[in-house]
Amino acid sequence: MGFSHRMAFVVPTKDRPREIRRMLASVQAQPVHPDEIILVDGGDHTVADVPAEFPDLRLRYLRVHPPSLSRQRNAGMDAVDPSMTLAGYVDDDLVFEAGSVEAMLRFWEEAGSDVGGATFNIVNMRPRRIFALERIFLLAGGRRGQFLRSGFETPLWVGPVHGAEWVRWLCGGATIWRRTITREIPYDEWFEGTGYLEDVDFSYRVGMRYRMAVVGDARVQHLTTAIRRDRNYILGRWQAINRMYFVRKHLDEFSLPLTYWALVGLPLLNTFLGLGTRDPGLLHRARGNCAGILRVLQGRLERSGGLLK
Repeated sequence: MGFSHRMAFVVPTKDRPREIRRMLASVQAQPVHPDEIILVDGGDHTVADVPAEFPDLRLRYLRVHPPSLSRQRNAGMDAVDPSMTLAGYVDDDLVFEAGSVEAMLRFWEEAGSDVGGATFNIVNMRPRRIFALERIFLLAGGRRGQFLRSGFETPLWVGPVHGAEWVRWLCGGATIWRRTITREIPYDEWFEGTGYLEDVDFSYRVGMRYRMAVVGDARVQHLTTAIRRDRNYILGRWQAINRMYFVRKHLDEFSLPLTYWALVGLPLLNTFLGLGTRDPGLLHRARGNCAGILRVLQGRLERSGGLLK
C-alpha cells in the first residue's frame, strides 16, 4: 500500500503451538503483512512444521535451545534481513486486530528520525489500579509509561490510548523498533529465562536517545496465561534482584536510597494484595521478595533463570 518502510517481526516461542498458530493466523488475516517473520523456537517440542502452514507469510524458522527470552530475541534480530528498516519483538500469544499492522506502518511513515520505538496498543488489558501503598513506597504512580526516582516504572495500561501517546518505556513483546537501533543495542542477556525487566532495561537505553510511543490505532490483544502458582516465589526474587541490577546500571537518573525504600514496600504490597484477593501465589511472591531483598543487601545480584508459565 505504498509504505516506504519494510518491517520484520521476531517471535520467540517455547512449547506453545496453539498460541503461535493463533497469532500467525491473525497476522495472515491482515490486509498488510510484515515483510518478514522470524520464528525463534526454544521449545522442547519444536514447531518447525508451522511455517509451512502459512504460505502467505514470509516466515523463517530459527532454533535456539536452551530457551531464554533475551537470547532468543537477540538471535532472531541478528537473523533479520538487512533490507528491513523496522524490526520488532512480538509475543506468540498476541492476536492482531483488523488493520493493526497497517496502523503501525502508518505511524512510522509519519514518524521523524527522533522516534526510536512504538508499541501496539494492547486493548484487553484491564486498567491498572494504583494503590496508596504503591504511591507511598514509589512503586507506581504518575503518568503513563514514566520512570520514578526509585527506578520503578509507571504502568503503560492505565486507560484507553488515543492517537500516539509518548512514553519512556515500552513492553518487550508488542513493539516495533527502528532497525538501526536493534543493530546497536542488544537485549541484556544477564536477564535469563522468561525474563523480568529485560524490556524495561532495553527500552530505557533506547529512550536515552529517542522518543517512543504507544500507537492507539494499532490494536492487539494479549491472551496471556497466568503465572504458575509455584513460580511466584521465583518472580518475587526477580522483582527485587533484577530491579536492583537495573537501577545500578542507570544510577545517573535513579536514587539508591529510594530504590531500597521501594523494595521495602514490595513484600508489603504483595502481602496486601494476596490477603485481599485470597491468592496464595501473591503470598509466595512476597516470600520471594524477602529472599531477593536479603541477597540485594548482601550484594549478591545473581542472575537466575527459570520459566514462569
